[in-house]
Amino acid sequence: MRDAAAVERIRAKYLALSPVMDERVRRHWAATEAMALGWGGISAVAVATGMARNTVAAGVRELASRREQSGTIIDVRLRRPGGGRKRVTETDPELLRALEELVDPATRGHPESPLRWTCKSTDKLAEELRQRNHPISDRTVARLLKLAGYSLQANRKTREGSSHPDRNAQFEHINEQVLAFQKRNQPVISVDTKKKELVGEFKNPGQEWQPKGAPEKVNVHDFPDKQLGKAIPYGIYDLASNEGWVSVGIDHDTAQFAAASIRRWWTEMGSQRFPRARRLLITADGGGSNSSRNRLWKKSLQELADALDLTVKVCHFPPGTSKWNKIEHRLFCFITKNWRGRPLTTYEVIVNLIASTTTRTGLVVRAAVDSNEYETGVEVTDDELAWLRLTRDKFHGDWNYTIKPRR
Repeated sequence: MRDAAAVERIRAKYLALSPVMDERVRRHWAATEAMALGWGGISAVAVATGMARNTVAAGVRELASRREQSGTIIDVRLRRPGGGRKRVTETDPELLRALEELVDPATRGHPESPLRWTCKSTDKLAEELRQRNHPISDRTVARLLKLAGYSLQANRKTREGSSHPDRNAQFEHINEQVLAFQKRNQPVISVDTKKKELVGEFKNPGQEWQPKGAPEKVNVHDFPDKQLGKAIPYGIYDLASNEGWVSVGIDHDTAQFAAASIRRWWTEMGSQRFPRARRLLITADGGGSNSSRNRLWKKSLQELADALDLTVKVCHFPPGTSKWNKIEHRLFCFITKNWRGRPLTTYEVIVNLIASTTTRTGLVVRAAVDSNEYETGVEVTDDELAWLRLTRDKFHGDWNYTIKPRR
C-alpha cells in the first residue's frame, strides 16, 4: 500500500473527474494511475476511489492488451446504467429462506430481538447451502447474516460445567423483556465491569503509529504502582441509543460501585434521553459485583430505585454466557481497540481514551473517574433483604426480578 499522501492525491483527482467519466474511461483512468504508482498501485487506487481491485486490475489488462495489438481497436464492453451482476438474493429468491432454516435451530434469541446470534460458522453454512443447490460463498453468508441482524460472538466458555438446561429459555425471556421495554420507549441498558487495568508506565497490548525506531518506553515488569493502583472501568451501554457511560473506579469493584455507576449514567445521559421513563431494564451477567446472588447488589438497586423514582427490572444472563452480553462487543471491544498500544499512565489518560472511542455506527461514549471508596465484605441481613420491595418473576425468579421504589 502506498503512502497516505499518494492516496489522497488520487482521491482528489477521482472526485474531480468522476462526474464526466463513464464506466470504461473510469476503469482505464484508474489503471493508468495504478501503473504510474508501480508496486501496490492497484490497492492504493482501489482505496482512494472505492473501486474494486478486480475492476482496476481489469483496466490494467485491457490497456496492456491494447498495446500488444498495436493500435487495433479492442471491443471493451461499456455497461449501461443499472447493468452488472444481480444480487444473489435476486437471482436466488429462496436463498434467504434456506439460510434462515439452517440457522434457526442454532439461533439464540428471538428473530426480531437485538440479542441474536448463531453458533454455526459461515464456512459450514455456505457448504450446507451449496449442498441444497444454493451456490454461495462464506463472505456472502456473513453479509446476509449481518443484514439479518446477526452479530459475531466469542466462543462460550464451558470448563466451569455443562450448559444450564434453561439457558435458551432465559435468553428468550430476556428478548421478550427487551422488546417490551423498547416498544414503550423505556430505557434498556447492558452493564458489566471491564477488565481491571494497571495505571502507570506499563505495556498495553497492540500497536500504534510512532516515528520509526522510537517506540513508547514502558516498564519491564508489570508490578502495580502502589500510588496509582488499578483502574476499574464499569460500563453502561444503552441498546437503543448506541451510547455508553464508563465510571472508572479507583477502589474496589463492589455492588455499591456498580449501582453508583448506573446512577451516574442516568444523571449524565439517561435522564436526558428518556425524560418520561418510569421503568428501567438492566441486563447483567450472573456474577461479579452485579451477581444474581449478591444481596448487596439488590439492596443497592433498591436505593437506586428510591433515588431515581424508577421501577428497576433486572434480567441476568445464564451461567457461562457472560461474553454474549451486548456491552462486550458493542462498547468494551472498541475501547480496547482505541487504546491499544497506549500506556495507561494516569486516570485522566484512561478517561480521555474511553471518551474518544467512536465507531462507524455512531457510538457515543462518556466517562469519568469515580474517586469514592467502597467497603468490601458488607453483609446484608435477612431482615434487610425482606425490607426490599423486590418481586421475583415466575420464570427463574433468581435471574429475573423487579424492584419498585419505596414510596
